[in-house]
Amino acid sequence: MATRPGPRERLLDAARELTYTQGVHVGVDAILKHADVARRSLYQHFGGKDGLITEVLRTSGTADRYRRAMDEAGDDPRVRVLAVFDELEEITTRPSFHGCRHTAADLAFADPAHPAHAETRAYKDDLHRLFAGELSRHGHPDPGFAADQLLVLIDGVLAHAVTRPDAHPALAARALAELLLDTRP
Repeated sequence: MATRPGPRERLLDAARELTYTQGVHVGVDAILKHADVARRSLYQHFGGKDGLITEVLRTSGTADRYRRAMDEAGDDPRVRVLAVFDELEEITTRPSFHGCRHTAADLAFADPAHPAHAETRAYKDDLHRLFAGELSRHGHPDPGFAADQLLVLIDGVLAHAVTRPDAHPALAARALAELLLDTRP
């Protein structure tokens, strides 16, 4: 017999779903109802809604999805990087796709001191390190700058796919990533 997850996990699951489908400004009452927990649990585990959203961003697992796609593609750094764009094509063409949760949260919170901004920055920095490492292994002459370029492509895919999913921006970005990967000293 399966046990029901505790209040902390239910809050995280509810917030992951609702903040992705409805945005980070979804009401606390909706999250509590969806999680079937008392308000006290929210404050006890996260200190409030801001703490909950910050934890959702910290534990989103999106970078892990990219790492899995890369690992499944094998050892060749070029193929590994391009596998991320193949994964993005799959993700962005799903009817349930609503964009990048990190970027959406970053844009939604005007206060520069909101803790969500730090989580978004950490996530993007993690992706940068991931791509810079692969580009370095690939022998790219400027892996740090090229990783910045890949992140611009990825952000573009995630934004463009919200408004024009039928344009398949991940495929267009993949072609640009191939050009970037073919840069040699």
